[in-house]
Parts: sequence; C-alpha cells; structure tokens
Amino acid sequence: MGKHAIRIVGLLALLIIAGCAGQSELVSDDADLASIYERYPELSDRTPEEAVVARVVDGDTFETKTGSKVRLVGVNTPEKYGKVEYYGVEASAYTEQRLAGKAVYMFKDVSETDRYGRLLRFVFIKGEATMYNELLVREGYANVMTYPPDVTYAKYFLKVERTARESGVGLWASEEPAAQETPVTGHSADEGPGCAEPQIKGNIKSGGKEKIYHIPGGKSYNQTKAEAMFCTEEEAQAAGFRKASR
Repeated sequence: MGKHAIRIVGLLALLIIAGCAGQSELVSDDADLASIYERYPELSDRTPEEAVVARVVDGDTFETKTGSKVRLVGVNTPEKYGKVEYYGVEASAYTEQRLAGKAVYMFKDVSETDRYGRLLRFVFIKGEATMYNELLVREGYANVMTYPPDVTYAKYFLKVERTARESGVGLWASEEPAAQETPVTGHSADEGPGCAEPQIKGNIKSGGKEKIYHIPGGKSYNQTKAEAMFCTEEEAQAAGFRKASR
C-alpha cells in the first residue's frame, strides 16, 4: 500500500472515531434529557436551551456566556446586596460553587422574561436529573416564591420547602425565631405584589445601599422607577426601605 493510500485510510479512521465520539455525546445528552423528563414529566413537551454559566450574580440569578441574565423560576434566595439578609451570603456562595462554569439545560415555564429582560427558567446542570431550582429549596438555600402564570411547580416546591423546614436545614437551621420564617424581601417589581394593585414604589440607589419608598402624591412619585412595589408602608419598611422625605 502506497503512502498516499495509507494517509487516506488513516484519515478515514480518524473521521470514524470522531463520528463515534460525537454519537456518544449525543446519546449521553439524550440520556440526560430522558432522566429529566422522567422525573419532571410536565417538561416532556418542551425543548430546553443549552447554555454555560459565566457569572453568578446571587443565589437565584446568573449570567450565561452569551450575555443572557437568568432568574430561576419559583424560588427566592435571601438578599446578598444592600440590606444583607440571613443566609444570603451562603446561598450566593452555594450557587457560585454549583453553577459557575457549568453547562446547563434551561426550560421556560410560561413567561419568557421578566420586566428587566432576565430569562425566567427552570435550570438543570448537565449530567444531573434534579432541577437546580428545587435543589436550592431542598437544601434550605431558598424559599418558594411563585407568581402566575409561572406556577407549574408551585405546589411541589411548597412540599419540598416544608420538608426542608421540618429537617432544619440551611435557612431553617437557626434557633432564632426570625430565621424560622420566610425571609422578608418585599416584592420585586418583576415577581409580583402581595395585593392586586400595589401603589407604593420602592427605589434602590447607590448600588443597593439606599432603599427609599415613594407613596402616591409624593413629589418624586411619578418620576420614580420602581425596583419594587408594596401594598403598605409597613411592608416597605419591613423590606428595609425608608420613606422619601418629599
């Protein structure tokens, strides 16, 4: 066999090996999705997006390598910025450890994005069949926060949270009474209010260091962009906001 023929045979062998490797990866991905669909049949008619986590913002928010910001659906971790809440730093560190640099599958519930343009998604780390949103609640790093129309797993997440509370993990491990309750975070404008038509606007300034709420009739009310909405002044104050001076 001549040198030219040997080169051709070698090249064909490499192509066959590469093709088999690609097929193996495809089978692996299919197996991952099969496990997800088996455990979460409500998602079986949905095709996920694939992404790589480039940066973790906090416990329930991250950014992909393509620049998309993603907010985990149905859960809420305590605040890490501004008025730091109990277990907020731990929740953020946990998500950093588990998600940073990882390839993930992302499933939409009903809404595509929130008002800030963040993708609202159920997220799975490739190779794992447990939804990361659920894992945060199960391990005590998040409490349940679901709002219509994105309520596919609302009841299920509540059952998971109840188990975490009873087991005393994460958020629920402290003996302090305040830590035994769902953390007070107010209601983000994109997540939904606690009443039908909230009127009090919460505004966050200075990189989260200053939180001010404005009531209807106030001098700056109409010009204020709301980062949060509240039904009562008491609710706004409980979330760490102070009343505007004018």
